[in-house]
Amino acid sequence: MRALVDDLRRDLPADRLLLDPDLVTGFVHDEAEWAPHGTPCVVVRPRTADEVQAVVLACVRHGVPLVPRGAGTGLSGGANAIDGGVVLSTALMTEIREIDPVERLAVVQPGVVNDDLRAACAERDLWYPPDPASAPWSTIGGNVATNAGGICCAKYGVTRDYVLALEVVTGTGELVRLGRRTAKGVAGYDLAGLMVGSEGTLGVVTEVTVRLRPRREPEHTVAGYFSSIVDAGRAVTAVGAAGLTPSALELIDRHCLSAVDRWKNMGLSADADVVLLGRTDAPGAAGEREVEAMLACFEGAGATWAARSTDQEEADALFAARRLAYPALERLGPVLTEDVCVPRAAVPEMLARIEKTAAESDTLIANIAHAGDGNLHPLLITPPGDEDARRRAQAAFDRIIADAIDLGGTVTGEHGVGLLKRDGLRAELGPAVLDLHRAVKDALDPHGILNPGKVFSRAPGAR
Repeated sequence: MRALVDDLRRDLPADRLLLDPDLVTGFVHDEAEWAPHGTPCVVVRPRTADEVQAVVLACVRHGVPLVPRGAGTGLSGGANAIDGGVVLSTALMTEIREIDPVERLAVVQPGVVNDDLRAACAERDLWYPPDPASAPWSTIGGNVATNAGGICCAKYGVTRDYVLALEVVTGTGELVRLGRRTAKGVAGYDLAGLMVGSEGTLGVVTEVTVRLRPRREPEHTVAGYFSSIVDAGRAVTAVGAAGLTPSALELIDRHCLSAVDRWKNMGLSADADVVLLGRTDAPGAAGEREVEAMLACFEGAGATWAARSTDQEEADALFAARRLAYPALERLGPVLTEDVCVPRAAVPEMLARIEKTAAESDTLIANIAHAGDGNLHPLLITPPGDEDARRRAQAAFDRIIADAIDLGGTVTGEHGVGLLKRDGLRAELGPAVLDLHRAVKDALDPHGILNPGKVFSRAPGAR
């Protein structure tokens, strides 16, 4: 790989390259602890699209695999390094280039942190809705790669709904612009939409133009306590059946509440086995009606207690606990994270099946969920170093995926396929549709250098 590194040294400023093994170690994997990773020959941190293009062209010339990486907060292994390859980190590409209040759009480099963009938009009374739990750390480029969702996506949609245009370096090293700045447009295929969720297998994103919304009204929060996770699932179905579209509808079970309490001493786990958190941002009387209707749904589904929060600090603490659940559980042992999505009507049955799987596999499975759109995150926790528990958890993981597909769902709602969900993707899509995906991959990355071995693409060296 010395010739490749020599080319990169010639084409890029010296500070863009990391070769020290101690520094490289921080870029070899994302947050998916169970996903395998290799050791790259170099980590490159470009600042401009031209520098990204130089890296891709060097990899094409030398036939070396290239793994694009954002902040490394992914949960599927999609950004994991390949032995002898190049990791391209967008960490230094942090410029917010434009926020246009008339067109309601922003233009940013891929390394801009989600919450930093949201804060900059708020200064102009604008709002960027996609808000994954990792929003304080994850980047817009990584959000684009996985088509990230978040807490408010039940009402406002996911990343793809907000991407208007992209600047991308393709697998042949061409720097192209895809999409548009206009409010609508149907010229040609939706190649920008195709890139969203492609996990770095079709191109390296160097600039993102996103749609913005006006700043929204303050939210009203409804909390419900349930003694059964299935009852909480029935409340989710009832909310949908009532024709409500909450701005958030989140589920947190007792395992998550207890883990957060032990870590942050928030005192949340004493009164409920499951908490369902609903929010509405409808203005005025419409918001009041939605609050009352949500309360009725919670109570009708068997809530042991349900009320509208009149204390904003308390309400924010409950949602903070939802965001803290994953890192709190990581303190208990290695976590294998699911990301299945089922129709909302199937949420109670899916939760019941997860409980059954936990019991029959003797595996601790905690549950958090963007319940309002059926996106469930069962979290499988194993004791450190217990290989038998790990094997049982892997079997439970596979069973949960099979159950989601059986109920008309999908193997991933927002985390992406990466390395962990490839078998599930094959089961969900089938051979003919997989062939269509591979044809697109081959057209945009004919040399097979972009994140090979991830999603459905072939491993390095395979043809």
